Amino acid sequence: MTDSPGVFAQASGHEQVVFCRDEPSGLSAIIAIHSTALGPALGGTRFYPYATEQDALADVLALSRGMSYKAALAGLDLGGGKAVIIGDPAQVKTEALLRAYGRFVQSLGGRYLTACDVGTYSEDMDQIARECSFVTGRTVAHGGAGDSSVLTAYGVFQGMRAAAEATWGAPTLHGRTVGVAGVGKVGRHLVGHLVEDGASVVVTDVSEEAVARIRTTYPEVRAVPDTAALVRSELDVYAPCALGGALSDEVVDVLSARVVCGAANNQLAHEGIEKQLEDRGVLYAPDYMVNAGGLIQVADELEGFSFDRAKARAEKIYDTTTKVFALATSDGVPPAVAADRLAEQRMREISRLRGIHLR
Repeated sequence: MTDSPGVFAQASGHEQVVFCRDEPSGLSAIIAIHSTALGPALGGTRFYPYATEQDALADVLALSRGMSYKAALAGLDLGGGKAVIIGDPAQVKTEALLRAYGRFVQSLGGRYLTACDVGTYSEDMDQIARECSFVTGRTVAHGGAGDSSVLTAYGVFQGMRAAAEATWGAPTLHGRTVGVAGVGKVGRHLVGHLVEDGASVVVTDVSEEAVARIRTTYPEVRAVPDTAALVRSELDVYAPCALGGALSDEVVDVLSARVVCGAANNQLAHEGIEKQLEDRGVLYAPDYMVNAGGLIQVADELEGFSFDRAKARAEKIYDTTTKVFALATSDGVPPAVAADRLAEQRMREISRLRGIHLR
């Protein structure tokens, strides 16, 4: 394991960036700790076939920063971190690799707590936990909360209800057309909430199997070939639920939806997209605000998991979203800016308490 010489951390405002390699198991990973101002950094482990190490580094830096803001806005006493394992999980994921990764996480002494993300599952966390004490998101059989996508989707739905109320005057998606891009772990649960609420749902996914499963469960759901076709459809709400960068200049130019609210992390392709959305009359629900349900779920596991307690906390995403929209209106800024201000305020105020001497 190698700590970065500081250049990456300094350039991005991170506390620590660690490169982890274990040649015998094939492990190549990066752990990024953005902030421990509110507590230990919690964030999932993404297992993905990045084209280059530089791509992996850029992703982990952006994701870990988002986790700091997500935990702060969710009212958790946790900081933000993230890890990426470079490689195709279908090809290189092994017990040895996961356990090697667990030893690297353990070596950080609790500054970073790991959980599931794209390409990793609760069963993987059980393997990592054989070498590491700082793991959450484990299987129910091992005392964990299980699949965190359940409450991630529930939280996104609550944020979407708040956006619907701000846009159309009622906290429901009944009668609205919602386009969901990505119906894997989180997207499929979100589709269920939307159908139950009376929405008309259109989906797309790079996986034909994922789309087929949705159509089997919900025959009334329509499917389109790709995301380009989805964003050009007549939509009331667009829900990006796959990988980041979903809101590009090209997407914003053709988007007909009045609301954007989805589970994907880092949806804004570059700085300034939030202003473009606002100028076009599109209400954007900041991703890290509405997709915090999964974080809330795995954080609750650290106390001894209670699904009802975690769900009640995730339901408050509705209130947080409403508060952010109100602040955005009063301050005359996009919701993404308002959400950042609230998160940064909490990080400042609570971290300041560390200066109060305790005997």
